[in-house]
Amino acid sequence: MNLKLSNPHQFVVALVEDDRLLRQEVETHLKANGFLVYSASSAAELNDSVIQESIDIFIIDMNLPGESGLSLSKRIRASLPNAGIVIMTANSNLHDRIAGYSHGGADMYLTKPVSPVELVLVLQGLGKRVKKLLTENSWTLQIQDRVLITPDGSQKLRLTSREKTLLIALANAKGNVLDSGSLSDLFTTDDIDDIMSKHALEEMIARLRKKIKSVTPTDTEPAIKSVWGKGYQLCLKMEIFN
Repeated sequence: MNLKLSNPHQFVVALVEDDRLLRQEVETHLKANGFLVYSASSAAELNDSVIQESIDIFIIDMNLPGESGLSLSKRIRASLPNAGIVIMTANSNLHDRIAGYSHGGADMYLTKPVSPVELVLVLQGLGKRVKKLLTENSWTLQIQDRVLITPDGSQKLRLTSREKTLLIALANAKGNVLDSGSLSDLFTTDDIDDIMSKHALEEMIARLRKKIKSVTPTDTEPAIKSVWGKGYQLCLKMEIFN
């Protein structure tokens, strides 16, 4: 499921609830209110590849089979610090609620049964906060002008056509990761003499890293990093416009 191609104004929700009927009911209600929903019955079903996708808000049942909702919430908060997390549970015990906030990193703790209207309002409020955070920390890529703009808008980098293509490909890949072969294929034509070698790809990425590094703080991680056994990963949050 490629969530990166969704409407940028639509909130993407991951619903983790083991009660099948309740899960279906909540999913149907949220979709009817304009949310894009990915549902799962357990933490195991909400695998790591999904967690790395562009999900705005996670709705997590506290009492899940296998890994608990509290543990899943804590793991998601560590991986996606700007995501919205709502924990739902039938247990209204104050100790559990405090644990949900302090250890699980939850933004909201809702006691079942949750009013459908209240749930939508909570998600809309969290979604706006998440989108604002992402926008504030995002670079902007303008396709037609081949310009990459820093999050604060103070710096503009002129890109080559190949650099632009590379960034778009990585930004739209699952987990922002593509293998070296796929990246090389982007710049290879039918002409047997026009094949991008692994070395040429490495040099292009090194130049792009250096270009982006010139307008970022010295302690910032590389914009594109090598991923052992996989290829390259884009480490910038980026919005793309024509």
